Amino acid sequence: MANILIIDDSPTETFRFKEILTKHGFTTIEAVNGEDGVILSKSALPDLVLMDVVMPGVNGFQATRQITRDPATKHIPVVIVSTKDQATDRLWGKRQGAKDYLVKPVDEAKLIETIKHHLNVK
Repeated sequence: MANILIIDDSPTETFRFKEILTKHGFTTIEAVNGEDGVILSKSALPDLVLMDVVMPGVNGFQATRQITRDPATKHIPVVIVSTKDQATDRLWGKRQGAKDYLVKPVDEAKLIETIKHHLNVK
């Protein structure tokens, strides 16, 4: 099954995502900030990235832009999963190259549906 890169500075959120994803047959790798996430996306080439926005250093919008504009990683779909719920946040995330934008706390069924949609998995 697909390998998902979780980029989130919250150990609690990362644990929850990992628990949900492994239950549904996905493998996961984790990065605790945007900078490490960008580096890991290049070395691991995951099938999809779940991206938090509010992180120290390189935030999720900046990391999304770097991943989606780099020739080595631009094919990897990035799904932003954030507590930021304003229409402007959603618009800005999409402008940075995100394929989708989900709001925390995210519903498990919606998360899996969104991931499968972007991986073209039934």
